[in-house]
Amino acid sequence: MSRFTHIKQACSKTLYACALVIASSNSYAHFQEIIPDRDFLNSDRQQPLNFEVRFTHPMTQGPVMNMQKPKSLSVFSNGTRSDLLSSLQATGDNGAQQWSFSYQVTEPGDLSFAIEPHPYWEPSEGKMIIHYSKVIVDGYGDFTGWDQNLNLPVEIEPLTRPYSLWVGNAFRGIVKRQGKAVPFAEVEVEWRNDGSVTAPTDSYITQVIKADANGTFSYVMPRAGWWGFAALMDADYQLNAPTGDRVPVELGGLIWINAKAMQ
Repeated sequence: MSRFTHIKQACSKTLYACALVIASSNSYAHFQEIIPDRDFLNSDRQQPLNFEVRFTHPMTQGPVMNMQKPKSLSVFSNGTRSDLLSSLQATGDNGAQQWSFSYQVTEPGDLSFAIEPHPYWEPSEGKMIIHYSKVIVDGYGDFTGWDQNLNLPVEIEPLTRPYSLWVGNAFRGIVKRQGKAVPFAEVEVEWRNDGSVTAPTDSYITQVIKADANGTFSYVMPRAGWWGFAALMDADYQLNAPTGDRVPVELGGLIWINAKAMQ
């Protein structure tokens, strides 16, 4: 990825310094989270779904980046799209604004929640970051709509039903850009750490997959919890950074998958 271009240029003094910078960059992959309190609905009297929305490094449990109010927040179900932007509530402090929202489901049908954030300036990488993220919730066992594309600029189309998965199940998907498969796309994977796991080395924090010639990838989830899959690529345009410079843009298509332990 282009994230290493500036590192290679900067690492001219010593190999040791270069290794430290690269290790630091690898350790902190950015993931746009949109996490519900559960991934299924199975009762007519179900309480509203509650979501956490933040921009962070899930495996290392932070830091959490300050996040502007997103540009859009939508739910897609039964062939219709509903705008949920007005339901967002600001949370967080210490300069790291986060968001939350609730949604009351009223009818059966899988629900796809998607968010488009404002571009985030990452000075250490010298680029703006835009991650289009989604999560699918099982709506009362209807089992329809989980594989629909939401026409996001960059998106992961699930080939595996993206809920009701056991630990050890493989999640498969197709990386798409403007609706077309992206050959050999890079996909980063992180577990949303609950504090119970410490990576033995930095290289374990972010798993990396390269899709095949058809843009298809597969990953077996080894632990219960939420897993983020981020297909990353460079945009064909630049944006103005807060510095006033024109800088590259990283586009990401993310999907969040929950795996449960088989008891």
